[in-house]
Amino acid sequence: MYGAQHLHEFGGLSAVDFQHSTGEASRPAADAVAWRLAVDPYGDDADLSWERLFAAFLDSVDASRVRAVIVGQWGEAYEEDSSVPISHIIAAAGRLTSLEAIFVGDLEAEEAEITWIKQSDVTALLAAFPQLTELGVRGGTDLCFPPTKHERLRALTIQAGGLPVQVVRGVLDSELPALERLDLWLGVSGYGGDTDVADLAPLLAGTRFPRLDHLGLRNSEVQNEIAAAVASAPVVAQLRTLDLSNGTLGDEGAAALLEGQPLTHLDVLDLHHHFLTEPVEQRVRAALEPHGVRVDLSERNEPWGEGGPEGRYTAVSE
Repeated sequence: MYGAQHLHEFGGLSAVDFQHSTGEASRPAADAVAWRLAVDPYGDDADLSWERLFAAFLDSVDASRVRAVIVGQWGEAYEEDSSVPISHIIAAAGRLTSLEAIFVGDLEAEEAEITWIKQSDVTALLAAFPQLTELGVRGGTDLCFPPTKHERLRALTIQAGGLPVQVVRGVLDSELPALERLDLWLGVSGYGGDTDVADLAPLLAGTRFPRLDHLGLRNSEVQNEIAAAVASAPVVAQLRTLDLSNGTLGDEGAAALLEGQPLTHLDVLDLHHHFLTEPVEQRVRAALEPHGVRVDLSERNEPWGEGGPEGRYTAVSE
């Protein structure tokens, strides 16, 4: 299954495709939108490389005012890794002096399944842009995130059908003192998602990122185990939003949350795409909604066939 779609907004700005053939007068202001840069290797402009598109972008807008860039398809995703667009963006760092947000890998299934997206060492962007406040990545294949230090990054999202444990460990070993939002799509073991709940211990202890107030541990085939660990995790006390959506959460995980520490201080508990029964859904709502917690229990699913818990599935895998 595949649930990731093109971004509609990023960095607090609406996403707009850069069209190299569009006149300057019809383009939005450079700092008014998040610019998506993507090529189609099979379309009418199949000979247009991402490098040429990016060069045209830099020459067509006021690069010094650009605040957000979304890297879409840069070629054959399963042949060329993301070091191709990343290297060009880094080379233009002296011109992109207002850049605050970068997303790498904004591809839908028609362009490449999420496991086909070949990533690279995305921390190179953090090193090149000390002013960056948001980084997003889609695709876990060949993704590298060695421990890094960045003073200003406030939001980090990594979307994968299977997130390698070395990436998770790299994130959790990083020094990101300004980090407020962390979203990790952990995925399934069949596509490289080998993170164990024990690997999340530094995060759940609540000492790693002191400013964190939004935590997403999503799209996991061990969502019940994650919920049980979160139920007693010290980090929860500092959160305003807890997102355990898109995974295999069932009544067991929901019961663990209800039996654990109070969650009534949360603004949002997001459990959408789940396998809870209706009575347990009602228990969750009754426990939290009277306290003003917004609970998302949309997209109740049924296991495949007669598989019971073994038939549960994540929203995004291949």
